Amino acid sequence: MPASPIAFFVVLVLASGAATAQPSPTVSGLGVRRVEISAEPSSAVPPPEVQISPRMSTSFEFDSALDPAKVVLEGEERFSLVDLGRSTLRLVPSEQLLPGERLLLTVRFQDGSVPLGAAFVLVAHPARGERIVEVWRQARTAESYQQEAKEARAEAQQCHEENARMRAEQREPSGIAGLLANGVIQKEEGVAAKLLRVNEEVRQHPGNALWAHRAWSYRAPVRVAVAVEFENPDAANLWTAEGASLVSKPGTSLKILTVWQMAPISRYPFGRVVVEAEATPDAAQGPFTLKLWGPGGLRAITLSGVTFP
Repeated sequence: MPASPIAFFVVLVLASGAATAQPSPTVSGLGVRRVEISAEPSSAVPPPEVQISPRMSTSFEFDSALDPAKVVLEGEERFSLVDLGRSTLRLVPSEQLLPGERLLLTVRFQDGSVPLGAAFVLVAHPARGERIVEVWRQARTAESYQQEAKEARAEAQQCHEENARMRAEQREPSGIAGLLANGVIQKEEGVAAKLLRVNEEVRQHPGNALWAHRAWSYRAPVRVAVAVEFENPDAANLWTAEGASLVSKPGTSLKILTVWQMAPISRYPFGRVVVEAEATPDAAQGPFTLKLWGPGGLRAITLSGVTFP
């Protein structure tokens, strides 16, 4: 007799190393990135790459005024918003942009000083778009370096806390005692499960790399999870998840804890992928869009209309 969906989730939470389980950072968009342009550009140095994502805003902030007639965006018609300011450029790609696509962006500055302009390669990713890119044509200020150092310290502290949490979880007991110890279930509150009707309440996008057949969602006091069974129509190329995101309709992203699958997915039998995220009951209300992608952000999957019990 096959295991119930709730039992499967409990096994997932307690699994340790027997399958492919990858902790994943939040992918609602990366932080501020700073790019310095050399006054003596070299053809041997490729333009910096900037990740962009459909329906996610990426803003370029320059320290010099732009020449609006000399800003050239390859594939501009595939962006739902291109907002050019005096020294800013805001881009919002549309869903027409496919993962892995590369588009060239070139700009020129008004004052004619060197460097005259700059070039960037925009790389499409399903969810890891960079929010803000500061472009420094002149020497950066001390305050800029201080801010960058502050952000680096905060990131290091976050990594330290995450490592400490993972070590603490490894010391905790297994079984039901382990679920109680790490707060996945709390006293009388357990794990609620819900069957999601694929192609009814959960909608598949036409360009998906895999085809979903069945799906379930789960809610515990401090976590949620989605489990989806997929068929891989490209039997010659196995599919393995590299990352995932869960984004609400207003655009809020949940913190992804784990992307789990038993093995790379072929056509038959169906393969299951489970995404687990941190979420309080208030944070997991309303429909979410689940995005999954393979190595390098390619062979992406988008499922909209995901709800939790």
